[in-house]
Amino acid sequence: MPAEDRKERVRALLESVRATGRTSLTAPEGKVLADAYGIAVPGEELARDVDEAVACAARFGGPVVMKIVSPDIPHKTDAGGVVVGVEGAAAVRETFHRIIANARAYAPAARVDGVQVQELLPSGPGVQEVIVGAVTDPTFGKVVAFGLGGVLVEVLKDVTFRLAPVDADEARSMLDSIRAAEVLRGVRGAPGVDRWALAEQIRRVSELVTDFPEIAEVDLNPVVATPEGALAADIRVILAAKAPTERRTYTRAQMLASMRRLMQPRSVAVIGASNEPGKIGNSVMRNLIDGGFSGEIHPVNPKADDILGRKAYKSVTDVPGEVDVAVFAIPAKFVAAALEEVGSKGVPNAVLIPSGFAETGEQALQDEIVAIGERHGVRLLGPNIYGYYSTWQDLCATFCTPYDVKGGVALTSQSGGIGMAILGFARATKTGVSAIVGLGNKADLDEDDLLTWFGEDPHTQCIAMHLEDLKDGRAFVEAARATVPKKPVVVLKAGRTAAGAKAAGSHTGALAGDDAVYDDILRQAGVIRAPGLNEMLEYARALPVLPAPKGDKVVIITGAGGSGVLLSDAVTDNGLTLMDIPPDLDASFRAFIPPFGAAGNPVDITGGEPPSTYEATIRLGLEDPRIHALVLGYWHTIVTPPMVFAELTARVIAEFRERGIDKPVVASLAGDVEVEEACQYLFERGVVAYPYTTEKPVAVLGAKYRWARAAGLLGGDG
Repeated sequence: MPAEDRKERVRALLESVRATGRTSLTAPEGKVLADAYGIAVPGEELARDVDEAVACAARFGGPVVMKIVSPDIPHKTDAGGVVVGVEGAAAVRETFHRIIANARAYAPAARVDGVQVQELLPSGPGVQEVIVGAVTDPTFGKVVAFGLGGVLVEVLKDVTFRLAPVDADEARSMLDSIRAAEVLRGVRGAPGVDRWALAEQIRRVSELVTDFPEIAEVDLNPVVATPEGALAADIRVILAAKAPTERRTYTRAQMLASMRRLMQPRSVAVIGASNEPGKIGNSVMRNLIDGGFSGEIHPVNPKADDILGRKAYKSVTDVPGEVDVAVFAIPAKFVAAALEEVGSKGVPNAVLIPSGFAETGEQALQDEIVAIGERHGVRLLGPNIYGYYSTWQDLCATFCTPYDVKGGVALTSQSGGIGMAILGFARATKTGVSAIVGLGNKADLDEDDLLTWFGEDPHTQCIAMHLEDLKDGRAFVEAARATVPKKPVVVLKAGRTAAGAKAAGSHTGALAGDDAVYDDILRQAGVIRAPGLNEMLEYARALPVLPAPKGDKVVIITGAGGSGVLLSDAVTDNGLTLMDIPPDLDASFRAFIPPFGAAGNPVDITGGEPPSTYEATIRLGLEDPRIHALVLGYWHTIVTPPMVFAELTARVIAEFRERGIDKPVVASLAGDVEVEEACQYLFERGVVAYPYTTEKPVAVLGAKYRWARAAGLLGGDG
């Protein structure tokens, strides 16, 4: 069917359903959509009376499934409205009457159109029941789902999600993304299912919901997949109660233009600047001045002539020349009026530190400032934030403690408390940052604006973001996909346990809990998801230190067998591949290992070995091109003290880097407190090293590998 014809047919049907005040389609109406979009379903007919049912069953010539058809009974099984395996005229008659009676008892006022008579789908070895569906996610819009189906779907929850629409390749990738993927390929002698037919069901559903945004949910459950094809035994379609709200969007050029003036300003005005210590306006002024910002700083306060030795202005409109950023340090109730002045002055960015907006229930006040910003073309950062740091500009526009250690990590957070944890971690670990930005309520500027900027910023090598939600998940994914090939993006998504909180009208909707969708789609975008705050910060600190791997073969060299076992577990847990040591390489390692040690992988050199054994085996690991990454396990002994190990390791790695051989190397150091200094020494020299843990260094290596795959450096999808 030509694309326009099928759209017209579906549009006419949906409008007729809307006209009756319904949001759920009946099974025959669902079949119209399926036929229009080539979604394969079994033969079926609507029987309006018992004689029609007998005739329909006779035409199919075998056992049939009979289902109630009622616009008022969406869950047919709950109403006793589904009977499987009905055969023979007498059985069809009895079942027809029983289904109608059950429906009347379940919902006496329900409209009943009749009974659907459907071909019985195959069962037995080689037949798998799966679910294919689509939902409208509040963050990501139309999302398509695939997983194990049938009665266990909500128990097993073995489901994967993608942004709709998906192409044929992405649809096929979904088949491999569930835990039970092997079942679809065939196990215990059973043949595999027709993967092409199954992927087509996914692709066509995604196409349907993309073409018709008013479709809120689609549920094909079960889809019966066999070696010969895939048929949807049941199709459920739910329409949205109302049209989604359109969000204002900005082009990439517009984002970069405003972000450039925010992150590299020449002139900053502080609205609410104060001479009084303890006031936010005083703290912001002191940080700007003491931080060494070389641009112009203009205090704005109608009650002062001079603030901290700078001429004060009654209004921002009195400030001479252009202003790039206005930092607000006034109570929420005064923000709207001051923002009007900022807009009339032509200031492109407003940094709104005050709280007292949507986070306290004052949504109308927040809506008002958003409208003012849009009217004047002012981008809003906040409100309800701690401010921001742009270290390469010596800019500290915040009322919190200053931080000026320049580096390659950009950090953002929705929460002020998390922002200060970021600051403390950066100071304690001497992590150089390019920026620390608070986002707060995200009334306007959000993660996709920042990602777009940091993706282009030459000072930024890695971006780490704490977020509680995304205003526009698709915009974030677009920005992430543009950024990840150039630099890693790490996300800590809070609120994982809120999954499934929203009401859903279908199996697919019930499965599409917030976190399940976030998890899959962030992975597709190439984002590294951190399980916790410390992991996010450690990934951000460590990923710029490690070179990108050139292959997936990892070798562990350890001085302690126990550490080697734990490191092996960590390698597997983080999706890495322990190299199968070939015989010649095994012989080479054995040349340096005492007879009671063990080659293979891990390479156990034993704990009593001198520095020369560590050095020789590390050299061998770096020298052999078949090895792509090293995990070192050090055990503190007097024979090889921690700093001796650290110095020899750093020296050898530096030597190989000068020769153009630069592999990721991480280290786990077990021992007395001296190992802490040794780890810091190694970290500063390009070896990610941690004391007292085997998990953390390998988790960082795993994160680097996930980024490398997502960036296309190793192949695969991460």
